[in-house]
Amino acid sequence: MKLTGKGKTTVERVAELAVKLGGRHLADYGATRSRHDFTQRQLMACLILRAYLKTTYRGVLELLAVSPNLREALGMQGKLPHYTTLQKFSARSQVLAIADAMIRTIGRAAGAAKFAQASAAMDATGMETTTASAHFQSRAGRTRRKWVKVSTIVLGGSLLPLSLVLGWGAGQRQEPGQGVADQGQQATLPAKLYADAGYDAEWVHDQCRLDWGAESVIKPARQRADGTRSGFWRSRMSEKYLARKGYGSRWAVESFFSGLKRTMGSTLTSRKPSQLLAEAAFKVLAYTLRR
Repeated sequence: MKLTGKGKTTVERVAELAVKLGGRHLADYGATRSRHDFTQRQLMACLILRAYLKTTYRGVLELLAVSPNLREALGMQGKLPHYTTLQKFSARSQVLAIADAMIRTIGRAAGAAKFAQASAAMDATGMETTTASAHFQSRAGRTRRKWVKVSTIVLGGSLLPLSLVLGWGAGQRQEPGQGVADQGQQATLPAKLYADAGYDAEWVHDQCRLDWGAESVIKPARQRADGTRSGFWRSRMSEKYLARKGYGSRWAVESFFSGLKRTMGSTLTSRKPSQLLAEAAFKVLAYTLRR
């Protein structure tokens, strides 16, 4: 395991940060009549470690059982929770909102450091709900029906996310960027927001420029037969304009997704829809804390 500058492994550092950050968004206990064996921040940190280590509920507890340093980082020097305790905590309806709030806290701190020059990039990626490879599914005549869609805004330079919205990549779709952009605004207001052609809509430009005061730089997806485009802002998004505004900075979000999948994996192992979304959120949060 990689060592940090203070002689601690990366996983120990992730555990410490998870507990510290969780304390800002979680009460110590979920109910006054609970046994008070473990705080909510400790359980949240265990779930983040599970995602970071790409293991099961049982697996992360087995690792904690043989790792005194990790137990110390979590404040669990005594007994450990049962694996069903972690599973039930992961299934709570508030988990996704808490994970997003934790990510916004990190993004707000990163954005404040370089507010005047901040730029951000918005995009989405998919996480698979099956371990079967695309080649196997193709040979078996199966089609990709369902995957978890992870949408985020990544701050340029630091490559830290400002917001997180999770949904499904098939069926009825939300307006592109609506939720993730609204939540990203709560973290920080970048000077520029880059996006690819999937976000090509006049209302996206209006929201960025008129509501937030951020300059939108979005590659157009379509145009009329004569080469012109509708919309006041869309009509200005020529190739020369994009180049002049540094459209290449959009690759910050692609770099974030690449690191996320290389480090955390792109396959989810949960089975229930709600826990698939929770697992994806924990992967993003664990990778963010690792950075």
